[in-house]
Amino acid sequence: MLMQLKVGCLVEPFSGRRWSREDVQSEVGLRVGRLRDLGVAAGDRVFLVFGNRLEFFAELLAIWRIGACAVPVDARLTAFEVNNLVRAAAPSLALADEATPAEVLAALASAGLRAIPTTDTGDGPGSASDIRLDRDALILFTSGSTGDPKGVVHTHRSLRARWTGLRDHLPDAAFERTLCMLPTHFGHGLICNSLFPWLSGHDLYITPPFRPDLVARAGALIDEHGITFLSSVPAIWKLALKLARPPQQGTLRRVHVGSAPLSAAAWEEIRRWTGTRQVCNAYGITETGSWVAGLAEADVPAEDGLIGTGWGAVIKVLRTDQTTELPAADLECQPGESGYVWLNTPALMKGYFQRDDLTARAVAGGWFLTGDIGCLDDQGRLLLRGRERDEINKGGMKIYPSDIDAIVEQHAAAADVCAFALDDAIYGQGVGMAVVLNDGSDAAIGSLHEWMKSRLAEHKLPSRWWLLEAIPRTSRGKINRDAVKAACEGRPALDLPALLARISGP
Repeated sequence: MLMQLKVGCLVEPFSGRRWSREDVQSEVGLRVGRLRDLGVAAGDRVFLVFGNRLEFFAELLAIWRIGACAVPVDARLTAFEVNNLVRAAAPSLALADEATPAEVLAALASAGLRAIPTTDTGDGPGSASDIRLDRDALILFTSGSTGDPKGVVHTHRSLRARWTGLRDHLPDAAFERTLCMLPTHFGHGLICNSLFPWLSGHDLYITPPFRPDLVARAGALIDEHGITFLSSVPAIWKLALKLARPPQQGTLRRVHVGSAPLSAAAWEEIRRWTGTRQVCNAYGITETGSWVAGLAEADVPAEDGLIGTGWGAVIKVLRTDQTTELPAADLECQPGESGYVWLNTPALMKGYFQRDDLTARAVAGGWFLTGDIGCLDDQGRLLLRGRERDEINKGGMKIYPSDIDAIVEQHAAAADVCAFALDDAIYGQGVGMAVVLNDGSDAAIGSLHEWMKSRLAEHKLPSRWWLLEAIPRTSRGKINRDAVKAACEGRPALDLPALLARISGP
């Protein structure tokens, strides 16, 4: 797959741009030469501060061919967050496009990092091909952009294991013309929705991520390009089912929905809209190379939280979440009994970048503790029952409330804080925040709001604030975010827009 660089065509449906396989080879070669001339060497890390366009994929393959490691970065991050990731990853170079925000480019420059336009491809092609299986290929930062970054490191070996596992379990023909509407800086959109079909020789159609106006045209887009496969998140479907007409041509052969458990009702709605029974709730975790389990044959009765069996992975549900010793057989749950979901797969990450402490808390003897609660049914299929992890899933974008807490705690007006998930009709989840203030004046609240705006990407900013006298905690002094959310929902939220309007004046 990767070793032969067997790629399909790349298409941007809305811009009309298309690269043939030969175009891709040429564009990759030019960028290999440019990286070589810029002094990028094997083992270096290169930031990609743009995505979801043809050039992103050419840059990615060029980085790999030079022997370097790609670090996709969300360009919507603030300068503060970008600087934090630069300090953590110590990249040698950044690659950007014309849409990369000026403040991000300024942050890179202030950190002493060169940002090279993706259109600056150099004068001549390079022929380097230094891909080695155990060399770092990807670092995907899943949290900590405001505090201690947690970067998932995948090698070429773990990525190839993921793609091989998928090819062993899924029908190859279904991916002939794949559509990706997900961000390419996350594992779901990049590793599985994009690279798996594209590096199998299939054509990849890539759009800007999660734009409501584009989702509203999804049915027409599928028909126009004969799309056979797409992956998505529940928030996209909430929009598509309301705004988009269903496709009419019957080209879809398979559809995945990931990032959150799928209800039976939503499952059947998606089947009706897509015109195919082959709709699968794919279970994906960045640390295991995204899609790790699901239904190979998805024409089964829909069931709340049903995932299926492992795709190149062994799944166990245990009564323990301790990683201090290997998972023991006597701790395995009986069919139907809920417990902690553990995975064993050759596609497991190398570890968290320079965070052996975090790796040790998640991995025991090759077994990965997912943080999800589930059970196995009498057929050995996984069903998800809940989530132990705190992450907020806003339209497929993973937001870690600890990132928000870390920023608020640094402000002089804040004594305590707890961010949590809110239900959202469009995005699935949004962000709420309970905060205890040393100074509850309008000016102090306005100052805290500006502090957060300058340090948190817009999609991470809490849409609703609650001012509390104290944050509810457990007997051990820990925060239970669900309990904090319940405490807030019984009282009025701060009218933040009105307060900000008062501060700004007429």
